[in-house]
Amino acid sequence: MEPVSNVVKVHLANYLSTLPLPNTVLGWFTIGVRGWLKLIPFFSAVGGVSYVTYRYINPRSPVNPKTKKESPKVVDAFDIEDLGDSTAFCRCWRSSKFPYCDGAHNGYNIAACDNVGPLLIKKKAK
Repeated sequence: MEPVSNVVKVHLANYLSTLPLPNTVLGWFTIGVRGWLKLIPFFSAVGGVSYVTYRYINPRSPVNPKTKKESPKVVDAFDIEDLGDSTAFCRCWRSSKFPYCDGAHNGYNIAACDNVGPLLIKKKAK
């Protein structure tokens, strides 16, 4: 633990004290090329740690969590005459009756802070 403590307390402190960080907002415009080159590793490290932290807190999830995962591509085709007067199709991929909507988007919208709803196909009234 002592080597880690030494790196953080001595080496990191020495490195940070040599960075050309300005005291004012306008000071950023007075930094020369060498100063910006010294800041590249610092901002790269801060950006990398920020990105890793963001991905840990908010991991990527697939759009399609469970429907026909054995297929390379999910494609459903329907004859327009077989759909009836109106049909609701799922767009959130959470429906247990996929491709038809079963209202699963309501729970998904709350959990994901989203606003997705079904695709509603209606026959035009004559």
